[in-house]
Amino acid sequence: MSVYNTLCFLAAAAMFIAFLNSKIGKMQTTIAITAGAMMLSLGIIIAGQNGWFHLTELASETLSTINFEDFLLKGILGFLLFAGGLGIKLPHLKDQKWEITALALGATLFSTFFIGCALWFICQMIGMQFDLIYCLLFGSLISPTDPIAVLAIVKKLDAPKRISTQIEGESLFNDGFGLVIFVTLFTIAFGSETPTVLGVVELFAQEAIGGIVYGFALGLTFHYFISATNDHSMELLLTICIPTAGYALAEVLHVSGPLAMVVSGIMIGNWTRYIGFSKESEEHLDHFWELVDEFLNGILFLLIGLSMLLFKLHQEDWVLMVIAIPLVLISRYLSVFLSYVGFKRYRSYNSWSVKILTWGGLRGGLALAMAMAIPAGIIVVPEKDIDVREIILVMTYSVVVFSILIQGSTITRLIEKAKQEERER
Repeated sequence: MSVYNTLCFLAAAAMFIAFLNSKIGKMQTTIAITAGAMMLSLGIIIAGQNGWFHLTELASETLSTINFEDFLLKGILGFLLFAGGLGIKLPHLKDQKWEITALALGATLFSTFFIGCALWFICQMIGMQFDLIYCLLFGSLISPTDPIAVLAIVKKLDAPKRISTQIEGESLFNDGFGLVIFVTLFTIAFGSETPTVLGVVELFAQEAIGGIVYGFALGLTFHYFISATNDHSMELLLTICIPTAGYALAEVLHVSGPLAMVVSGIMIGNWTRYIGFSKESEEHLDHFWELVDEFLNGILFLLIGLSMLLFKLHQEDWVLMVIAIPLVLISRYLSVFLSYVGFKRYRSYNSWSVKILTWGGLRGGLALAMAMAIPAGIIVVPEKDIDVREIILVMTYSVVVFSILIQGSTITRLIEKAKQEERER
């Protein structure tokens, strides 16, 4: 079956689960799709092990036709981040610019090294020879909060403005910095040349700063294109060019496509929306991109749930999966708490802010895609043929699933308490 046909059937399955959930479950849509896909995967695995019917191999082969890394990082990510940028209110972003900067840069760096060092120490204690550089690599890909998961779940819960802006803004902007850390550690772990301080600075300038500048130029260009026509359909069609050709060009220019999409989305959503679009387009812009966002998120979260079929878990994997979840949560709490120690010197915050930012710092498909980019074949446990890629991938998957299903479904209570405190002020 072709990749196109596979995606068509997956999209239909995601929409069917969403439809059933709207009639029966009433869960948040992306959580329901992930849970439904995992239940389906588990059913296929159990049925195969008991000899009822054998679909595990067929399902695994079908899923393997889709390159998850390319599908997300070079495909739908541009659409999802552009749609997220459209919904960001610039005045709120300006009010929280220093907090977002500290969380996206400082907290991510702290978390990377805390997770890496703590994981290495734990591996030494349990007798597993897992090199520090691989532990740091896991820390770098799991530390940035995932904008797709955050926007899909947390954004719709109507949290207090400051908290909402911090968690959304951080998740949208920490990709550039997280990518630099990941690529640098990836080069040290698997490359032939050791990166220099100058090389890291140049990479950051090219990817992060270049992405922001390119995103501004892209948004400005399409602002003038949209302003030059009064055709309702053409105005909306022009916005599609940004996450398609615009995102592809960012890859050619070797600048951060994700940051470019966020910046251009903010520009179109806060500037062009009011002075460039016709009245009809202004009314339909959010609805149009909400449908695109829901459709692509459905496929993505279904793939996350079905990814279980691709894993062959060993005892060591289960141990590290159990360790990874609390380790990432502790790291997230410490990075947010220490950031707020500085924030509170200049202004007051809702008392639930640290808890919400900790529990709402979700991980998703981006972390999984980076984990899948790690090359296979570097054996850690020779007697069971367990390699670095397998260990990092299963730890990442456990954190991603926990954050989507458990954190995503329970964050509502914390947000309701924060909203109550806001009303009582």
